[in-house]
Amino acid sequence: MTSLEKNFEPASAEARLYRGWEETGAFAAHPESNATPYSIMIPPPNVTGSLHVGHALTMTLQDIFTRYRRMTGRDVLWQPGTDHAGIATQMVVERLLDKEGVSRKQLGRETFLSRVWQWKAESGGAITQQLRRLGASPDWSRERFTMDEGLSTAVREVFVRLYEEGLIYQDKRLVNWDTVLQTAISDLEVEARETKGHMWHIRYPVEGGEEIIVATTRPETMLADTAVAVHPENEKFKHLIGRHVVLPLTERKIPIIADDYADPEKGTGAVKITPAHDFNDFEVGKRHGLPMPSMLDRQGRVSLAELGDDLPDFVRALEGDDRFVARKKIVAELEVLELLVEVKPHPHTVPHGDRSGSVIEPLLTTQWYCNAWVLAQPAIKAVEEGRIKFVPQQWENTFFAWMRDIQPWCISRQLWWGHRIPAWYDESGKVYVARTAEEAQAQAQGAALTQDEDVLDTWFSSALWPFSTLGWPAQTPELAKYYPTDTLVTGFDIIFFWVARMMMMGLHFMGDVPFRTVYIHGLVRDEKGQKMSKSKGNVLDPLTLIDDYGADALRYSVAAAAGQGRDVKLGAKIVESNRGFITKIWNAARFLEMNGVKPNPDFKPETARLPLCRWILARANEAIEAATAGLDAFRPNDYANACYRFAWGDVCDWFIEFAKPGFAGEDAAEIRDTAAHVLGILLRLMHPLIPFVTEELWDHFGYGEACSLITAPWPRAEAVSDADAAADEVNWVIALISEIRTVRSEMNVPPAQKSPVLLQDASPETLARAQDWFEALSRMARVSEIGPLTGPAPKNAAQAVLGEATIILPLEGLIDLEVEKKRLAAALAKAQAELGKVTQKLANADFTARAPETVLEEHRERERNFTGEVTRLSAALARIF
Repeated sequence: MTSLEKNFEPASAEARLYRGWEETGAFAAHPESNATPYSIMIPPPNVTGSLHVGHALTMTLQDIFTRYRRMTGRDVLWQPGTDHAGIATQMVVERLLDKEGVSRKQLGRETFLSRVWQWKAESGGAITQQLRRLGASPDWSRERFTMDEGLSTAVREVFVRLYEEGLIYQDKRLVNWDTVLQTAISDLEVEARETKGHMWHIRYPVEGGEEIIVATTRPETMLADTAVAVHPENEKFKHLIGRHVVLPLTERKIPIIADDYADPEKGTGAVKITPAHDFNDFEVGKRHGLPMPSMLDRQGRVSLAELGDDLPDFVRALEGDDRFVARKKIVAELEVLELLVEVKPHPHTVPHGDRSGSVIEPLLTTQWYCNAWVLAQPAIKAVEEGRIKFVPQQWENTFFAWMRDIQPWCISRQLWWGHRIPAWYDESGKVYVARTAEEAQAQAQGAALTQDEDVLDTWFSSALWPFSTLGWPAQTPELAKYYPTDTLVTGFDIIFFWVARMMMMGLHFMGDVPFRTVYIHGLVRDEKGQKMSKSKGNVLDPLTLIDDYGADALRYSVAAAAGQGRDVKLGAKIVESNRGFITKIWNAARFLEMNGVKPNPDFKPETARLPLCRWILARANEAIEAATAGLDAFRPNDYANACYRFAWGDVCDWFIEFAKPGFAGEDAAEIRDTAAHVLGILLRLMHPLIPFVTEELWDHFGYGEACSLITAPWPRAEAVSDADAAADEVNWVIALISEIRTVRSEMNVPPAQKSPVLLQDASPETLARAQDWFEALSRMARVSEIGPLTGPAPKNAAQAVLGEATIILPLEGLIDLEVEKKRLAAALAKAQAELGKVTQKLANADFTARAPETVLEEHRERERNFTGEVTRLSAALARIF
């Protein structure tokens, strides 16, 4: 067997190891087995997507849970796949066609769709290869695509059944309309942008005298106003309720209505109501039975068809104008007519399409809807009864707030790429909903039919993911075994759009919840806690981080920072620093290998007799307990920290350092066997977190067959003889070395100089321990001799307390104590002054109210650091006597 290389080289090892796992079928689920299932559904990334830091976080966490459960003996299915991503994919292909000088409409629907499928075959799904780079271990043999034939069958089945139950229907309602993409889009695809706009105050004459001043950010839509609303208790306008205003420009009469939506404290207290062009106004219009004419077409141009025939010439001349051109003309005309009272700067949020960048237009159109309120009730009940648990639990409140105020779900999109709605129309417009064109034709009894042009919202097919991927509507062995799934890992931003809809569909069609636990993680932010964005230039590419530092370092970085309810801070420096942890483990393994450590299958931990060996075996048990508890409680940071403390602290800093002379002594066999056993535990314990380096070391040391760590059993605590006594002894030595090191560091004792140590009031047992461990104390704490204090305490010394004993370090001749006192006093004064400044700033209410959260967190961190420094320096001065 060749020796370990000096350095672990992720670039060459990762691809080789991953290929080995795939070739040995390590990721595969086994529905035929009797093992208890554990299933987890991958949130399907867009087929157009590339790996970003959000993926790096969520996929790492899912892989940690997956690998852990696999090692505990569960039959694991981590279901992979990609989403067809209607708008995103159609845009990608349309951009390619633009370069060829041809449009989608010139090609026609069928030819265009064939081009999309061609693109998908050639370029789509790159993200699944990138997930392999991260070390993700789903069962790739079961990879699904939301538009593959099986899932398409499920989508049609669900649509037809819901239609037959009256839960899918057509209706005319307001939607988010993208005038560039020419389709309705979901709220998730709408980006609210801060805009420096204006508030126009317009005079609306009241019929018979008086006037009402109306304030609006959208004067162009006044052409379609159908009422002016005031609050019923608004004394200023109460007497006008029931009367009419003459709508400026159009000269139509519209009523003044009473509605709580009009806030007396906001604007002028009177609100123009345009039901066809504002979501709030639409609800007011429904409450009062108002007409709902549109004055814009699907391109965002003025359309007067629904405003009647008797229109003034000025209004008629606006026909076909872009909405923003019309705004300027209308404002100018109002000014001429002396109806424009004033214009005020008004910063406000304006909805934009996240892909097109265009201003979103609320548009009244006929679309297909799903009765989400009916479907939501069983989902709400499932969470209330604890059949689905959110972790952290506070996300239940967000879920309930959304679900209890749920609106009809617009499920149709004006696209070509997607699941085409299985509805056909005859010449009279009668609709026939069926699973196939043949079924529809049979219903129509031979009438000529045309299929609906629209496709379904991408979230519709995604909502079926937990059961459609398992073969539904067929009753497959996979469906029987792996549904309901165990865990869903996702971000909070899609609780409503995806998580809630999977609950609704799963409960309706499967009669059971789709998952038992929803683990919600935070966002990935930069090192300063700022949200990543291209404009800030702080976006990280996870593939670059993997290239530079290895997948294990990236995985460890995101998991260690993933505390429940907290966002994850990530930067190149953090990943680079954590690469040092991977290197530490590798170097420790190399050292053990050089000292003859190799697995001994006959070693039994209970036979260990050396205190050091018994101590590290007991610490291994504690690490197993802490790591397991962290994983079971969905606390990946606790799991990562337990691994770190055990690996870097217990194993590297203490066990290996203590054991170094023992490898050449009479106890070498027990030390080697213990070291090999503990290394095996460490590699298994850390495998879900850092799979590549652990598998490489596992294979190299011969703990099992090549690429077998992934399926090795999760470590369990084992009996250790007299573990408490070993812990008392070794923990005392560690504490003694740590105290001596602290004093020497604080007093600036040169590392090369050894110093004597005196123990005051020490028991005979303590003195004996000190002699037993003198070699380690000499080597690791630079102690020249150690013994009891037999006379008065020496002057010019520093002290510390450990148990019943006082540790005294004579410093005469080692350092100039007076200079050291002055240095420490000056450092303390400086730290106290800095602490005072930052504490005063944080106590300033004006500062805390105005400062961004990132700045406040920086100041809190400084306060914590200076507080610690003051405590440390005060203790150091107190040691000197």
